[in-house]
Amino acid sequence: MNSFTYSRTDAVDTAVRERASESTAKFIAGGTNLIDLMKENVERPTHLIDITRLPLTTISDNVNGGLRLGALVTNADTAYNEQVIERYPLLSQAILAGASPQLRNMATDGGNLLQRTRCYYFYDTATPCNKREPGSGCSALNGYNRIHAILGASNHCIATHPSDMCVALAALEAEVRVTGSNGERTIPFAEFHRLPGDTPNIDNTLEPGELITSIDLPAKGFPEYFQYLKLRDRASYAFALVSVAAALEIEGGTITAARIALGGVAHKPWRKPEAEAALVGKPATKENFQAAAELLLAGAQGYEHNAFKIELAKRAIVRALGQAAKLEPTA
Repeated sequence: MNSFTYSRTDAVDTAVRERASESTAKFIAGGTNLIDLMKENVERPTHLIDITRLPLTTISDNVNGGLRLGALVTNADTAYNEQVIERYPLLSQAILAGASPQLRNMATDGGNLLQRTRCYYFYDTATPCNKREPGSGCSALNGYNRIHAILGASNHCIATHPSDMCVALAALEAEVRVTGSNGERTIPFAEFHRLPGDTPNIDNTLEPGELITSIDLPAKGFPEYFQYLKLRDRASYAFALVSVAAALEIEGGTITAARIALGGVAHKPWRKPEAEAALVGKPATKENFQAAAELLLAGAQGYEHNAFKIELAKRAIVRALGQAAKLEPTA
């Protein structure tokens, strides 16, 4: 473990100022990912700013008719919140598919957005990794790449984003509120995470020193027709090979709105609006779901050990949409 200093603050503006004064400092809340990365010598902050006392621990109504999730609300408290269960059951379902009860009790909603990839090579400091050390190369390209990306990857990185919660937030079109040295701003969820391109070390669009203060859910939560489907190697405490957040509005057997987001397949939760638009005005049938799956996976590229994910993702989309539309059982 590298040496570091530690401080605790109870005001957002103080936390932001302190972070701005030291470029190698990090905010810490639940610490369920950051501490692991520090132990593995992947992250080396010189100073930790404990933000657990900031007033960001509530779930409240938002002015847009939705809900505001404070950045320090735990994953468990979010998943079991009565309003989330009633109005955004897709989000509750996704959170409960991730990690373990112990981790969900510690992990915060803001921290969930900032998880870093679980790529083997990212954690192994003895191997080249452009995400960990820009310009060193990507060991996964020609290495063991079973869990890696099939969409939106680049020659610099084929890592995937590990979050389940974020896949649901992408489908729901949430917004991320942040505060930094230049004040407050709101980032649409689709613009928060980045594809790797030639700078895979940059995971998101936060400016240096910005602090997530809340996640805002829109009024529309798709509470009737939804499904979060996670396919993994074992039933608990495993990251997704492929996951699907599916949300529909159906009137008289016809789809009037559709959202589909994929996890486990890209550097960020993956959506393609044209695939969703192709379902609108169509009946909820397996054939139409299959057509949407083909659109969503267009351009997918497999590698030596993960090409199976392409067909797996298509089948998962069809299954999740069928479950969301209540055409087949969820158990």
